[in-house]
Amino acid sequence: MKNALVLMLSVMLASPLAAHPHIFVDTGLDLRFDAEGRLTEVKVTWAYDEFYSLLITEDRGLDPDFDGVLTPTELADLTGFDMQWTEGFNGDLVIMQEGRELPLSGPMEATAVFNDGRITTTHVRRVDPDQHVGARIDVKPYDATYYTAYDITLPVRISGLDACRHSIDMPDIDARLREMRDLLNTLDMDTTPQDEGLPDIGGLLASTVMVTCDIS
Repeated sequence: MKNALVLMLSVMLASPLAAHPHIFVDTGLDLRFDAEGRLTEVKVTWAYDEFYSLLITEDRGLDPDFDGVLTPTELADLTGFDMQWTEGFNGDLVIMQEGRELPLSGPMEATAVFNDGRITTTHVRRVDPDQHVGARIDVKPYDATYYTAYDITLPVRISGLDACRHSIDMPDIDARLREMRDLLNTLDMDTTPQDEGLPDIGGLLASTVMVTCDIS
């Protein structure tokens, strides 16, 4: 396992194109707080790349005339296509506070549109209310396998509490790949990355929305 990961990272560093995932998703987040400063819900927007959108519409037999307009029936068929999650799937979204992952509900209120050759969907996740009010919250949309890349290029909005602000930590991908390779090289042959608590590649390369609220 260790040797395979080192080899993979070496190839990725040698050829940047090899590090690219297969699906690209422009991502937006609406973070909803209550009056006490707890994050209650997150509305997630996923705008899929044109190629993947084409694959989905063709696979489902949508837009057969290629005019870029879906009928109400076709749109109803598209809505929720990406919400068929297997048990245990986290929805490619992790929310952390003080080292603790905040549990999330399954997806709700799914929507879908098809414009300019791209599928854009939204869904809502409820957030566990057991939180330390005022402590920073880190929101990270990512696929642990890095098969899908979630880029936070759409708006990040905060509602419900004026005292909250956000910033986005965007990783230096090449530097983090080198860091991962160097860490793997320190392991002996009988030690797995999981044993050492090393981060998964998707998480290492993901951007993080950091939210702070000035609660008086």
